[in-house]
Amino acid sequence: MLKTSTESATIVPLSSSATLKDTATVFNPAQAQMQKQETKQSAVTDSSEPYHHKANHNENRSIAQSGDAIAQASVVSPTISAPKIGFVSLGCPKALVDSERIITELSRDGYQVASDYEGADLVVVNTCGFIESAVQESLDAIGEAISKNGKVIVTGCLGKEADKIREMHPAVLAVTGAHAYDEVIRAVALHVPKPDRSLDASYDPKIDLINEAGIKLTPSHYAYLKISEGCNHRCTFCIIPSLRGDLVSRPIDSVMNEAMALKKAGVKELLIISQDTSAYGLDLKYKTSFWNGMPLKSKFYDLCQALNDLGIWVRLHYVYPYPHVDKVVELMGEKKLLPYLDIPFQHASHSILKAMKRPAHSENTLARIHAWREICPDIVIRSTFVVGFPGETEEDFQCLLDWLVEARLDRVGAFTYSEVEGAVANDLPNHVPEDIKQERYERLMTLQQDISAQKLQEKIGKTLMVLVDEIDVEEGVAICRSYADAPEIDGHVYVDDITAAVQVGQFLTVTIDDASEYDLFASYQG
Repeated sequence: MLKTSTESATIVPLSSSATLKDTATVFNPAQAQMQKQETKQSAVTDSSEPYHHKANHNENRSIAQSGDAIAQASVVSPTISAPKIGFVSLGCPKALVDSERIITELSRDGYQVASDYEGADLVVVNTCGFIESAVQESLDAIGEAISKNGKVIVTGCLGKEADKIREMHPAVLAVTGAHAYDEVIRAVALHVPKPDRSLDASYDPKIDLINEAGIKLTPSHYAYLKISEGCNHRCTFCIIPSLRGDLVSRPIDSVMNEAMALKKAGVKELLIISQDTSAYGLDLKYKTSFWNGMPLKSKFYDLCQALNDLGIWVRLHYVYPYPHVDKVVELMGEKKLLPYLDIPFQHASHSILKAMKRPAHSENTLARIHAWREICPDIVIRSTFVVGFPGETEEDFQCLLDWLVEARLDRVGAFTYSEVEGAVANDLPNHVPEDIKQERYERLMTLQQDISAQKLQEKIGKTLMVLVDEIDVEEGVAICRSYADAPEIDGHVYVDDITAAVQVGQFLTVTIDDASEYDLFASYQG
């Protein structure tokens, strides 16, 4: 059976001249290849390599990838020579959704999407500003777009630092902040006027409509569904509220209309995202709306119930462990949602959590995890942790390791702490030296690798339903995910002996034959 190393995730550069930092992950189904080797390498042998269990859930798209996604989306293009807009999207899935919305609106206005810098009349760069390496990556991407095209509009989280962008790249035409859709559309139209669709004799507005779900930059069988924007927390290491504002939830009818449109478009899996998913509706005072003739509250639990009724996979990301999450876990236990929770715990030491201004205590969290497993034994929990936060002692770090041993989380990623301009934590005393941060990071990942390997060994002999993401035709292997695997940050299920009838986006029932540290290997009887 073909096996891959734990570093098998594909890193795709924005171009030959600009390589992504190791904090970013790009998914290009057309280019991802399985490594043809039997050797299992340690996850800590090379700290520059990505893990399946990544700390961040970046969904970067190069200008070529954006153009290819549109080409595969069956969007009706005007026969007239419409202007072409190039798109580079950096950062998390929330930023990717922003990019999808902007591209959808530009396409509705008659623009085409370019697949290279040379063929674009203008380039939009959607930036990330979460950590310093992401800031630098964004600045590099802007510079590349300017050097290769010359006409560039900047949007996204780094747009908050317009002065910094203009100081380094004075040639940019416009700078907007995060989720500033209308501003971007206006800026594009100012510098590249909208095409006159009346000149296109073949254009019929009754026929040439973009699907209600909009244009997606993900593979057609899964999509991100953003339910709210912003965050009310003030964690000292994070500047998201200053970039994206306080919590603003979408009314539940709006969310459900998009979810239904995505299902009708063929999406098999919805990945629910926001800055704080379990706080959904708080700002709306859980206002009641009507959808399909039924009253629904804009509330986390009610939304989960309604999404279950769609009959497709629903995966929850960025959930804070509030008490009311227990009721959602009950839905998972009743097989009404994927039993998967993505919860950013960040640390376990009391003193570090206090310094971070995190809203949970480690003992309470452990008790809640144990209770969730009683309610739903199959639940999979993934989390992220910050290593080397200012003031973190060896005792604090050991507390985190001990906590991980007891929690036995299924998926774990980690950051070494880095200063972000504007973050309160920058002013805290006793910053940890870089070499100690890295050493602690490697110890944490080594421990978690052992936990992951043990847990995956328990899957051998079991039957699982998996979703096909890619097919390696040469090897006759389907690269799949189970309910336990979110795209691009978790592991895979590699399925041997597939038939020619197996297609991307199809569900298969497979038997698990073997496991590595992060991946499962299975057989398929057809």
